[in-house]
Amino acid sequence: MERESFEDEEVAALLNNYYVSVKVDREERPDVDHIYMAVCQAVTGQGGWPLTIVMTPDKKPFFAGTYLPKHARWGRPGLLEVLSMFKEQWDQNRDKIEEIGEKLARSLKHRPARQNKGQLSQATLDRAFAQLLNDFDPTYGGFGPKPKFPTPHNLLFLMRYWRRTGDKKAIAMVVKTLDAMSRGGIYDHLGYGFARYSTDNKWLAPHFEKMLYDNALLCYAFIEACQCTGDPDLARLAEEIITYVLRDMTSPGGAFYSAEDADSEGAEGKFYVWSRQEIIEVLGPELGELFADVYSVTQAGNFEHGTNILNLIDHDLYDYAEKHTIDINELEAKMAEAREKLYKVREQRVHPFKDDKILTAWNGLMIAALAKAARVLRREEYSVAAERAIEFIFAKLTAEDGRRLLARYRDGDAAYLGYVDDYAFILWGLIEVYETTFNPKYLRQALVLSKDLKQLFWDNDHGGFYFAGSDGEELLVRPKEIYDGAMPSGNSVAALALLKLARLTENDELTAMVEDMFVWFSPEVSHYPRAYTYFLLALDYYLSPPIHIVIAGDRVDPNVQAMLTLAGQSFMPETTVIYNDPVYQTENWELLPATAGQEAVDGRATAYICENFACQQPVHTIEDFERILKKQSIKQ
Repeated sequence: MERESFEDEEVAALLNNYYVSVKVDREERPDVDHIYMAVCQAVTGQGGWPLTIVMTPDKKPFFAGTYLPKHARWGRPGLLEVLSMFKEQWDQNRDKIEEIGEKLARSLKHRPARQNKGQLSQATLDRAFAQLLNDFDPTYGGFGPKPKFPTPHNLLFLMRYWRRTGDKKAIAMVVKTLDAMSRGGIYDHLGYGFARYSTDNKWLAPHFEKMLYDNALLCYAFIEACQCTGDPDLARLAEEIITYVLRDMTSPGGAFYSAEDADSEGAEGKFYVWSRQEIIEVLGPELGELFADVYSVTQAGNFEHGTNILNLIDHDLYDYAEKHTIDINELEAKMAEAREKLYKVREQRVHPFKDDKILTAWNGLMIAALAKAARVLRREEYSVAAERAIEFIFAKLTAEDGRRLLARYRDGDAAYLGYVDDYAFILWGLIEVYETTFNPKYLRQALVLSKDLKQLFWDNDHGGFYFAGSDGEELLVRPKEIYDGAMPSGNSVAALALLKLARLTENDELTAMVEDMFVWFSPEVSHYPRAYTYFLLALDYYLSPPIHIVIAGDRVDPNVQAMLTLAGQSFMPETTVIYNDPVYQTENWELLPATAGQEAVDGRATAYICENFACQQPVHTIEDFERILKKQSIKQ
């Protein structure tokens, strides 16, 4: 529409003469996008972008649509005809148009009555699993028809469901989906990182845009899958995502950029695709032919104009090596050499445009992923990167009071009062960083943020968090979102983060808030639970008996290090792990009631394991610690 209409003089003249044109960046103003997307869905039965709204001067919409060509075609109305018609109707039947706008506005403000308690339970988790299983593609992984989106929170739910029930189909769906995506063209095999979605069912042809939020959430999913299975390839893929983000998407100040475009030189995917001839020219005949064979590069191509999207959909390197009697180590070394050479040549191409906006919410997701990876993979540099990003957020993305989060930073300018996603996602990041570093300053920041979250966003009448703060611009309505789409909703992330914070600090008020959310959102979630899989992570956590592990002793003690490593690498999503570091002992006693009296015995490494508020005898060796974890049925 930008190319066809908004840069067209005829359209511009009509708009400028009779309308006030407002272009909204939905990443900077998601509150506006939420409201008018709801209008579009109510009016047309569907949504999408570009979103086109015509409204009265008091923001009441009377027309909504998505893509409109300049002139009517393909059964779609033309923008010129629509604008001309509404100009005429505004002049002749203004009262009628205002009446339509008023009715639509009233419909948005209508809230259903509060429902009875107790609708969310283990049965809700079971229904979500059954729905995911029904939608699962057993051939290529993922859920539902094309286009296929990663939606990593579906996988996070399935891993917890597997842990809760032992149903191997749940973990098998996770492994299949992650493996299929990492083989497909949605994954950048040369420079790493995942594209936004696949246009086909086998993850071959992506929309080549790379989003920070996808890569952060996928990194988190790969790390947890590695915890569940012990598969080093899953850890490698998480590390490759982080390599991409730290190399290409990190600002000089340590925060993370938003996205990279799909297009370069006016063509989608041009930066990423190869002809067979190009591969041979760069790698030479022998290595080039081998690489082309392994990565399905053909003369005809699998993309536009005879070009190829690199992929491993049809080839497993181990099977390929066996079939062609090549030593697997030799094949892997040759493929690594080829990828490095091709990457260096690709770097000389015109790069896609980088959206260097720094969005607070999306940075929160990446901070959480980095901290989780640091803890599981024992990579301190990941933790350093996460802490650096937190410092940037609180230094550059807060209002003058130094406390109110802002949503967007670019070129020295921070703007827009933060939304619930900003608060919830940063809260998640702070808790993950605390669980990796055990520095109580991050727990303090999380507690302050949770208070601000409640003060600014909590709905005292109906529970849950509004999307925009009480101090924000007054819009047509104040939206509240629970649906977990491409990203989990702020309400869903807040629910789990607040429950974790409640268990760490034994704060019953935070638990009560989430219980109220379960009540209020239960009708919507119960209707189709698989659409709320991140919210169900909070429900799964809430339904799990609380388990606390407190590890005490000097940080340089090898047994302390071994205990922290084992606890960090184990998949124990319902378990609260605390390190009672003697350096922070006074602060820990103040913030973490579980640490009171749980200190190192006789200066030795000491681990306390408490389940359902009953503690076992403390242990001092890694062998005893591992034995008790297994006895507690904590999977390794």
